Amino acid sequence: MPRDPEQGGEGQRCAIYTRKSSEEGLEQDFNSLDAQFEACLAYIASQKQEGWVAVAERFDDGGYSGGSTRRPALRALMEAVEAGRVDIIVVYKVDRLTRNLSDFARLVEVFDRKGVSFVSVTQQFNTTTSMGRLTLNVLLSFAQFEREVTAERIRDKIAASKKRGMWMGGSVPLGYDHLERKLVINAAEAETVRLIYRRYLELGSVRSLKQDLTRSGIVSKRRISQGGKVSGGKAFERGALYHILKSRIYLGAITHKGTTHPGQHEAIIDQALYDAVQAKLAESNRGHKTGTRAQEPSLLKGMLSDAKGLPLTASHASKGGRRYRYYVASKGSPLNRGPQPLRLPAAEVEGAVKSALLAFLSDPLAINDRLGLGLDSYACEEQRSGFEGLAETLSGTDWPGLVATVRLEHSRLEVTLDQAALVAAVKSYDTLPSALFDQAKPRTLTISQPIKLDARSQEVLVIAPPGAPAARPIDPALLKAVARAHCWREMITSGKVTELEQIARHEGLYPRYLRRILNLAFLAPDIVEAVLRGDASPTLLQQELQQGIPLDWSTQRKAFDPLENPA
Repeated sequence: MPRDPEQGGEGQRCAIYTRKSSEEGLEQDFNSLDAQFEACLAYIASQKQEGWVAVAERFDDGGYSGGSTRRPALRALMEAVEAGRVDIIVVYKVDRLTRNLSDFARLVEVFDRKGVSFVSVTQQFNTTTSMGRLTLNVLLSFAQFEREVTAERIRDKIAASKKRGMWMGGSVPLGYDHLERKLVINAAEAETVRLIYRRYLELGSVRSLKQDLTRSGIVSKRRISQGGKVSGGKAFERGALYHILKSRIYLGAITHKGTTHPGQHEAIIDQALYDAVQAKLAESNRGHKTGTRAQEPSLLKGMLSDAKGLPLTASHASKGGRRYRYYVASKGSPLNRGPQPLRLPAAEVEGAVKSALLAFLSDPLAINDRLGLGLDSYACEEQRSGFEGLAETLSGTDWPGLVATVRLEHSRLEVTLDQAALVAAVKSYDTLPSALFDQAKPRTLTISQPIKLDARSQEVLVIAPPGAPAARPIDPALLKAVARAHCWREMITSGKVTELEQIARHEGLYPRYLRRILNLAFLAPDIVEAVLRGDASPTLLQQELQQGIPLDWSTQRKAFDPLENPA
């Protein structure tokens, strides 16, 4: 526990942590970080009689998102905690420390182990009590909800801007320069783009085109970041060429989620040339599907196993001139439900893995959170089109190179990705910053895809929903009820009201109904998270209004677990 000042020594050593998500305004003499620091310093001074003393070192993170813990000042703060140099951590608001519940839980675990208290100037809580932890978890649930709402608002803004034909940032495409937030044609690079289109029609394959450009010394666009880091200026990779050949931006158009809008920039190529290239690409793709590719080994050979780690072996059978590929479970596999080994149609398994991979690659927010890239919501949205283009490029025959292992169970697939291959794919893709993944944390990461094994005689189909796993739509009535409950609870605990009847009169509600709704303020934090995601049990609000809910969290989880009580 923190040092008792009556025992002598330095008193309660207080470290002030401040954070601001964007760099805007940080160049000012007195910025947001300074304002937070002054407020925290004044609060520490008010606790002087308790022996509180601010440490000399400042812990300021300017321009870092609260969605990740990869922040230099936070890292320095945790090192000070581990070294025993801090007794109390003071922040202006709880979400300055983190907006992520799982990160918060890990930080509080370290604080408890080292006997460090945590104080918010505007929301005074003590994390050494269970009620303090509950309140902080609730606040962080809504902070995380606010972050997701902010991301949605940014997506809506970007969608509206693209509908007007505006270029919304990201890596400037080959053929253009960036001037006053608009794309203007770079004459020399524009000629390179036209050459790429013409030579592809002449050569007939992207592989031959890559070799031809390399021989001619034609390289990708050279870029210099705001930090002075140089990227590009190297031989084209196939992924980058596919993107250039498919990009409608060279027609003077802006694409957003599959819809094309007239752009505010000039076109580099005409519609006839673009259409001819698309027809050639489509013809080449059909050739891959019906030609030699069908004779290649199974894509997941050596990668696929069951929940016990037993491998599924690749097999095939021929009938009527057609070749049928399968993955066969091992003897003793939990996948086997009968005397015969389970046979999975290879195309179905590979399709489910591919679906999970491409859905993940198309979601920059998920990539940012899973890899700890430290991007804020706006930066993630700026890179969305690049990641979606990368996923589209990899959707041909290149995606298996990113997969390390696949674990198959009756209800889901777990796909472990090879980060080295993922970084190589990003860096070879000309529309994404080459240094984007340089600070990624894990060397591998696992993504999950829900599936259903449907036995039909000796065959089993793997049925995977398209894209990411679909969640239930968020229940607006339940979400509103939980939000109101926490608002009313805060009014009571802060002393703004002394009787429930005051709130009931103000809201125009019956006191009995208000008491029922107020109980939702005591839901377990993970159930609150499920409410925000739309995964909560659909019976939760109805049961609370009719019967009441238990206050014990473990009992709540048993009653309202969406997996145990599906809609």
